[in-house]
Amino acid sequence: MKEKIDQFIRYLEIENDASRHTLRAYKRDLEAFSEYIRGKTGDIEMIDVRGFVAQQIKDGLSRTTASRRLASVRSFLNFLCREGFIKYNPAKLVSTPKTEKKLPQFLSVDDVFSLIEKPDGIGFIHARDKAILELLYSSGLRVSEIAELNADDLNTKEGLVKVRGKGKKERILPIGSKAIGAIKSYMVEKMLLKKKNRAMFINRSGTRLSDRGVRRIVVKYSRLIGIYGQIGPHTLRHTFASHLLQAGADLRVIQELLGHSSLSTTQKYTHIDITHLMDVYDKAHPLSNDEKEK
Repeated sequence: MKEKIDQFIRYLEIENDASRHTLRAYKRDLEAFSEYIRGKTGDIEMIDVRGFVAQQIKDGLSRTTASRRLASVRSFLNFLCREGFIKYNPAKLVSTPKTEKKLPQFLSVDDVFSLIEKPDGIGFIHARDKAILELLYSSGLRVSEIAELNADDLNTKEGLVKVRGKGKKERILPIGSKAIGAIKSYMVEKMLLKKKNRAMFINRSGTRLSDRGVRRIVVKYSRLIGIYGQIGPHTLRHTFASHLLQAGADLRVIQELLGHSSLSTTQKYTHIDITHLMDVYDKAHPLSNDEKEK
């Protein structure tokens, strides 16, 4: 089974041009499946796949993660079918677990401004961290997108950034003036560091900053301003989208900016906006509290 998984991963890398993050996720999911079925390949049945998904949930994984692992297994077994290793894909008949729809968390305007202003020192690290926070909020980038940025992807003169999203799809996004200023300051510090690397964001040793490194930066400054709980780069992505919607931006525009392939993915932000409007109404409308008291 290990050999078949390796072949599939190579296929995804070469034919689909899958990202490092995607390849790692597929490999992790399929290794878990292989362990569950004890490495057999030719006689995989629907009950094996169904049992695997049920075991994932029983072991404490979320239904969302279990659903993703089922999708990985489906793709893998499709590959084995095409290559003639198995006759049919038993995963096609396995239902995807129903998942709870969670509304994305986002920061208030005051909180996000406090977060962005927190790296206020001098030197390479403060300049880099501020540029990352500004860019995350200014353009709503995914953590993988910001980690994979190259220096020539940014056009500070025109205020644009070229992003390679999921499936290597490119999109051009605008950058706010505050983010442009922070990026320019960082580029000066980066030049002084004299570390040649085409990567936009690097660490002190001059190598590309990883997804994990970007997450650590967001968590670090969040803690410094007193924000705890589950927070990371994706929180700033949600904040970017939510604030745009509250300001009256069209949902289709937000979809394009976020790089969502489906509008239904973007529509979850409408629920946040309705909740926000109700809160504003309750606090501001002169009859709101009177009606509740009756």
